Amino acid sequence: MDAFTTGLLQRIKATESDLSRARDEGDDFLVEVELGELDDLRRLAAEHGVEVTAISG
Repeated sequence: MDAFTTGLLQRIKATESDLSRARDEGDDFLVEVELGELDDLRRLAAEHGVEVTAISG
């Protein structure tokens, strides 16, 4: 796995964690921010053929 793929998967995992924390804390604004970031990261992964289902379910 190259550095780009590794970094992208790490960012997705971190964003998913941040999203979960924001939901747990009831921070609706941060939830929206994290969802937007996650959408962007997943789109970037798809554009580069990076499979993310293994880490994001």
